[in-house]
Amino acid sequence: MTSEDWRKSSYSYVNGDCIEVARNMDGLIRVRDSKNPSESLLAVGRVQWDAFVGDVRSGEYDHW
Repeated sequence: MTSEDWRKSSYSYVNGDCIEVARNMDGLIRVRDSKNPSESLLAVGRVQWDAFVGDVRSGEYDHW
């Protein structure tokens, strides 16, 4: 795996409750908790990531 450029979510809170996202050359999107960057990591394909982002933008998860 090559080095990744992690970006914090634009919706991150100042209290540190945020996620970071990185795109790698292998085509996977990686997501991690910025408070525990060495802990669990979620990796998904581009198609799945785009579907998730589309659902978030459309309000699919607002009722949670």
